[in-house]
Amino acid sequence: MSDVVVIGGGAIGLSVAWRLRERGAEVTVVDPEPGSGASVVAAGMLAPVTEAKPGEEALLALGLESLELWEPFAADLEAAAYRSIGFRSDGTLVVAYDHDDRRALADMVDRQRSMGLEVGDLTAADLRTLEPALAPAVRRGADARTERSVDPPALVAALLVAVETTGVTIVRQKATRLAPGAVTLADGTTLTAPTVVLAAGAWSADIEGLPPDARPAVRPVKGQIVTLRPRPGDDLVSHVVRAFVRGSIVYVVPRDDGRVVCGATVEERGWDSIPTAGAVYELLRDVLLVIPGLDDAELLGVTVGFRPGTPDDLPIIGPSPHVDGLILATGHYRNGILLTPLTAERVAAAVLEGVR
Repeated sequence: MSDVVVIGGGAIGLSVAWRLRERGAEVTVVDPEPGSGASVVAAGMLAPVTEAKPGEEALLALGLESLELWEPFAADLEAAAYRSIGFRSDGTLVVAYDHDDRRALADMVDRQRSMGLEVGDLTAADLRTLEPALAPAVRRGADARTERSVDPPALVAALLVAVETTGVTIVRQKATRLAPGAVTLADGTTLTAPTVVLAAGAWSADIEGLPPDARPAVRPVKGQIVTLRPRPGDDLVSHVVRAFVRGSIVYVVPRDDGRVVCGATVEERGWDSIPTAGAVYELLRDVLLVIPGLDDAELLGVTVGFRPGTPDDLPIIGPSPHVDGLILATGHYRNGILLTPLTAERVAAAVLEGVR
């Protein structure tokens, strides 16, 4: 019998399992395809500053706290897994395409500064120095130098190595039912443990067995991203670029291997997993207005994922008030990768130290 069963093998579940195993717990992770969920679809921006909004101060505080943990977390993981996770410290550039977008950018900068956040102004000359491939129309920008990025597929691959190396048991089956101290699998097997961590992302509310008041209020929010590979020698993007483009916002995230991720849609479409032409067209249209040189890049693919949304957009982290021995680690919405180190630490503390 394990000390802890973790339901969910994404970045959150695997990081929780890794940190618990490091502290001596016997851990089992249950997931039919570890590392195949929303984590590998995420762009990997660690961006609490540029995504901060009024009324979301609690989420901002969590994001800033987790951002501080990211550098040591990345170093520990890369050492444990003997591989890179694509952690980058380039910061984020926020740019505006036209006059109305420049006004929106100015409003954003004023808002972030009123919240006590550090955001710098960038002139057209500054932007050309940092990102020469930006379109001539892009003449104003801002930067958030403390923000970081990571390659989520590389992150999950490293976490899989780390958990397996440290002795975490991975059961590649679907968890179909959850009860205090017990998890039933698709083949009818039941795993028992004093503590169960529910970290199944958008699927967390679909596992049977929990009473209605204990079921996390999590729903799937569809997101589509496009991955490009510029031609050899076309080093077009070196920073995360978030752009206001004719009233929309898009972002472009570079990877260490030269790929570029463009995203992302936010769609309340339930479990609709079909990539759509309209979404791809709008993403590429706006990205190419800002970085026109990407029009010659190879289109590697379109990926659909499901963010675990909650009614207040806040994650659900900590012991369940309704079920003894159940720890929740779900509902991270757009911030699952950013909040990975913080969630792992808080869940480990809740499991091992009884911190509520």
